Amino acid sequence: MIYAMFAMVVLTFLVGCIAFFTRVNSVKQKQLSPKDFKLMDAERYPDNVIKTTRCFNNQFEVPVLFYAACLCYLTLDASSYLGVLLAWGFVVCRIAHAYIHITYNHLLHRIIAFWLAVLMVMALWLNLLVLQW
Repeated sequence: MIYAMFAMVVLTFLVGCIAFFTRVNSVKQKQLSPKDFKLMDAERYPDNVIKTTRCFNNQFEVPVLFYAACLCYLTLDASSYLGVLLAWGFVVCRIAHAYIHITYNHLLHRIIAFWLAVLMVMALWLNLLVLQW
């Protein structure tokens, strides 16, 4: 579990760096000024700034349920091969989601990756409950 959690942390940092450098480049290319980021008025932002920022924000939504589940597995010493598979399945789906979001951003592909991750984390929680029963 801990390795899957670390992989999600790495993904979050990578997406955060991509979002940061996208913002910096938008200022360097005179698309935006630093003042545009004070109130985060996204109406003026180029698409690449919006999608990288939203992708970074996404890393603090559903993944919170993943981190909580993993911490429960670890603190309850709930050992489960299925749990580990579901945790890594979640990570793979989130990597796919972030890649799709930041690159070609095809909505149907992104939705599929998103909902597969949601199902993985729900199954992770259900497996934990069964183990604790």
